[in-house]
Amino acid sequence: MLYFARWKISLIVLVVLAGLVTTLPNFFSSDTLKAWPDWLPKRQVVLGLDLQGGAYLLYEIDRKDYVAKRLKTLVGDIRQTLREDPRIGYTGLGVQGNGAQVRIRDLDRLAEAEKRLAELKNPLVANLFGGQAVDEFDMTVSEDGLVRFAYSEQGLSQRISSIVQQSIEVIRLRLDEFGTTEPSIQRQGEDRILVEAPGEGDPQRLKELVGQTAQLTFHMVDQSMSPEQAMQSRPPVGSVVTYSADDPPIPYLLEEAPLLSGEDLVDAQVSFDQRTNEPVVNFRFNTSGARTFSVVTQRNVGRPFAIVLDNEVISAPVIREPITGGSGQISGSFTVESANDLAVLLRAGALPAKLTVIEERSIGPGLGQDSVDAGRIASLIGAALVIVFMILAYGRFGVIADLALLANILMIFGALTTLQATLTLPGIAGIVLTIGMAVDANVLIFERIREEARAGRSAISAIDAGYSRALGTILDANITTLIAALILFQLGSGPIRGFAVTLAIGIFTTVFSAFTFSRLLVALWVRWQRPSRLPI
Repeated sequence: MLYFARWKISLIVLVVLAGLVTTLPNFFSSDTLKAWPDWLPKRQVVLGLDLQGGAYLLYEIDRKDYVAKRLKTLVGDIRQTLREDPRIGYTGLGVQGNGAQVRIRDLDRLAEAEKRLAELKNPLVANLFGGQAVDEFDMTVSEDGLVRFAYSEQGLSQRISSIVQQSIEVIRLRLDEFGTTEPSIQRQGEDRILVEAPGEGDPQRLKELVGQTAQLTFHMVDQSMSPEQAMQSRPPVGSVVTYSADDPPIPYLLEEAPLLSGEDLVDAQVSFDQRTNEPVVNFRFNTSGARTFSVVTQRNVGRPFAIVLDNEVISAPVIREPITGGSGQISGSFTVESANDLAVLLRAGALPAKLTVIEERSIGPGLGQDSVDAGRIASLIGAALVIVFMILAYGRFGVIADLALLANILMIFGALTTLQATLTLPGIAGIVLTIGMAVDANVLIFERIREEARAGRSAISAIDAGYSRALGTILDANITTLIAALILFQLGSGPIRGFAVTLAIGIFTTVFSAFTFSRLLVALWVRWQRPSRLPI
């Protein structure tokens, strides 16, 4: 057990040196690291929200808003389905409570209408492995021709679940484009999303960027009557009055069915108008979107069309000539910042439903610095007491244990830096706990060595037996702790996961430093001193 081949010695030393080198950048400022050669590591530990301050936002899916929009879409689908050839006459189509309904005029064609409309129940896959499909809507048909669609409880729950997952991906794309460092985006409960942005200095802008639905659509302007006439009487069927984002808002009469949506976009970038030098957003469609846009502009030269973002008209330019290149431009009263935010939103995609902020916290860097200072003091005090105790209790072997402890701490921070894992205040607690656990393994080994020496074994034999017989106990203790850490990581969230990560990393580095590295140091000491008695 005390013999080490040269390649093993080299490998152990390289691991410890790697921990030292990767930890080193944490002791220098960012400006100093920029001056370092490119081949040197420059990554630093990512501090969590509680250590460097930032924004904490808890969102909830607005179910009422989503259901209202979904039922409105359903009404349009019902209208289109019944108007298909051969057309089926109907009346009373509209939203009623938590559903939509329509009455079939010709009862002789009720069975045919039921068959057509059954497709709108929209079966949803229950899980990734298939299983029993769940209908989004329950459809009931009365003998008097009334067909009613109502949201099923399971269907709405399944839809909300998929909306949360889709929203998380959209938010992650937006924050990545925004440039926020290591944001934490997690699901909480059935319909909530937690967003943590460490180091974010402008929480209000972050909230606006995350919460904006960014539903981009393109509509033709209805010129059959003025918007004022439509508001005074009634808009034509299939048209709706929509206001602009100006102050005061300007009304527009738009065709309700969109020509294109933001899903057809593949890119959006900020540029400057060569004539006015104002910021604009240039967008580009995919192949199918470009084809549709080309056909629409060819048929409607001279007519205005509106670009609508979240039910507000951004601009309503007149189609001067066919646009066949598949690209366009959004102009308005943009600043460089607002134009960039819009481009980010368009590139990331639209949120499938409106998000409502139900909890908001801003943590200042001063409070985070206090946490860092408190954690540093706690770590230093804990490490100092452990070092002193080990020297007093085990003499030279205690010094070896302290060197192994130092290597352990370096490897923990090196691993956190390399993995770019977020270090939180509970994570610091995990490191302090690891310091105690690290010497616990050495205590087991050294006490076993003492027992073997008292039993009459020689120095080398006692050391060899102490390490070999304590290994099983050390592994058992650390494996059970690792299982607990994995469960915490799987079931916990936020800071709890940070604690679990540092604890799990500390378990691996503890076994390596307490058993492998300290054994190497003891072996080198034995080879150098050739002791007849053990100073332990």
